[in-house]
Amino acid sequence: MAKKIGLGRGLDALIQEKKVTAVPDTSAPNGDSITKIATGRIKASPLQPRRAFGEEALKELTASVKEHGILQPLLVRQKEQHFELIAGERRLRAAAVANLPEVPVIVLDVGDKESLEFALIENLQRDDLNIMEEAEGYRELAEKFDLKQDEIARRVGKARATVANTLRLLDLPNSVKKLIEDGPLSAGHGKVLLSVEIDAEKELLAQRVVRESLSVRALEKIVEKLNKPGRKPRAQKADLPLDYIRHLSEKLHQHFGTAVHVNSTKTLANGKKVKGSIQIDYYNNDDLTRVLEILGINAEEL
Repeated sequence: MAKKIGLGRGLDALIQEKKVTAVPDTSAPNGDSITKIATGRIKASPLQPRRAFGEEALKELTASVKEHGILQPLLVRQKEQHFELIAGERRLRAAAVANLPEVPVIVLDVGDKESLEFALIENLQRDDLNIMEEAEGYRELAEKFDLKQDEIARRVGKARATVANTLRLLDLPNSVKKLIEDGPLSAGHGKVLLSVEIDAEKELLAQRVVRESLSVRALEKIVEKLNKPGRKPRAQKADLPLDYIRHLSEKLHQHFGTAVHVNSTKTLANGKKVKGSIQIDYYNNDDLTRVLEILGINAEEL
């Protein structure tokens, strides 16, 4: 029995919604609308969102294609005398290097916008996609097709929470996103750094994680300590009523002929006392001498 040719969950669901124009190949399992087209008749799409293809991964795929052929059909659309690739550029490249005369395809009747949506979703279902590429792909789907997170999740076959958490990584500073993309920093580290309010602190912590090879858990403890609010001021109660303090200050002002500030002693919640104070203002040396005399102190004897 022929092996079932499969597609990603998101692509499979989308294809069910679109018009398939190829005549079903009777040799295909379950009569799927898969046909074969000469490899040379398929041209790359200018809409292809992916530009970089890993050379080593392409070599491995080419070796697999030589031995097993193309196990997953390419998605194409007809353009005059040739077919334009929608999804499956790595497979097409591998088929060309392996000198396959023809490849299995599904021909879709779609416009430019739908073609780009298929290409984005196919890219998002690759196993070798790094987390920042994945986040960028989700953002493109949201912005170009006005898709909500649950709609994106349904199309790519992932949980909505996964899509939401991945998209949040795009809020990190560029230097931190680069560390995640290149590998020194994990997506888990990035999610912890999102709870840090200041971008400069995010960057410094990211550098520390790389420098000290900190685990996600270790970073969580650092951030938890960083975000921990300062100790609340101790509860305290003034020992003298405010009205009395004001009255006393006024009486002392009249007595000394200058401003006098009275601060009451205070009692803390644990019963301990905080000292009070009396501050007498003076404005020059003569004024100081006058205040001292009122207090019964002879400045010349000091």
